Amino acid sequence: MYIHLGNKTVINSKEIIGIFDLDTATVSKRTRDFLNKNEKKNNIILVSEEIPLSFVVCDNDKIYFSPVSSNTLNKRTEESFK
Repeated sequence: MYIHLGNKTVINSKEIIGIFDLDTATVSKRTRDFLNKNEKKNNIILVSEEIPLSFVVCDNDKIYFSPVSSNTLNKRTEESFK
């Protein structure tokens, strides 16, 4: 099943490792270091020009910053596995 991340970006739900709230997850220095490291590797994909609310880590080394909340994305993934 595919999950819509916003602004015409769709990914396969089987690729998702985790969905994280941007505000709460980036409190941790380890998370910030992880995101900075991946930004330097050009693994970050901004889904839209809107302010990102969440980020999705995928098994293809890509991290998607989405304007859709992590709660909404989690609900979409749960629906895909029904």
